[in-house]
Amino acid sequence: MSGLSLPVEVLLNEARNIAREAGDAILDVYETRFATMEKDDRSPLTEADLAAHRIISARLRELTPELPLLSEEGRDVPFTERRHWESYWLIDPLDGTREFVKRNGEFTVNIALIERHDPLLGVVWSPVLGTLYSGARGLGAFRETSAASRVPIRVRPPTPGHRPRVVGSRSHGNDRLRAALEKLGPHELVPMGSSLKLCLVAEGAADLYPRLGPTSEWDTAAAHAVVDAAGGRVVDLTGAELRYNTRESLLNPEFLVCAEDPRDWLSRLGLDSPTA
Repeated sequence: MSGLSLPVEVLLNEARNIAREAGDAILDVYETRFATMEKDDRSPLTEADLAAHRIISARLRELTPELPLLSEEGRDVPFTERRHWESYWLIDPLDGTREFVKRNGEFTVNIALIERHDPLLGVVWSPVLGTLYSGARGLGAFRETSAASRVPIRVRPPTPGHRPRVVGSRSHGNDRLRAALEKLGPHELVPMGSSLKLCLVAEGAADLYPRLGPTSEWDTAAAHAVVDAAGGRVVDLTGAELRYNTRESLLNPEFLVCAEDPRDWLSRLGLDSPTA
């Protein structure tokens, strides 16, 4: 594989171990009376975010010193530098800091390896829930828990007449999403925090996840790799696959995660027109 010194299977397994180690550091903070800071964009930041960032960054640099790394809690890297990266690690040390602060357990450690603007592999570890999702191109997608060994996962195939199960953000609902779901018709809405929303689609526990609001590339990349490996799709509202590191901004377009052809879902949600 161009730019990679180790097989993808080895990198995936090491990323699983690194995510678990970062999760342990997060739990050390989670069990204390931690302080919450505020970043420039007014999003919350805790010592857990920073501790996980330090561990993941150090371990990945030891594992693959030839690969650059982009982290939510790391230094800003201008596009003039990033645009030359063929392969790089993209991490969110603690995705769902709002859920962490609320202590509802729905936060994750996200580690992704991007190759030529697409997610090659990804690991999503939920330390409180004790669930780890992982996947890589050509290797499949998996879920493992503290009570069960690693098992393959797959998106749920469409069933005619089936009442759709939709997963949505616990912290970022909005009027446009509510309007789109009204157009969808009868459905079940499952609220969930962090990148676990994408993983529910990947394992067949939900049919779709429409995201009508801002996210950053490190929020989605790891779970995007899992969805891809499980046979699902992560697309923008034109139906084009979400891609990474293609421009200066690290904000994603609005997107849809689903198991089958996204055009049908976009139409049913009323999101397939330029004014949607």
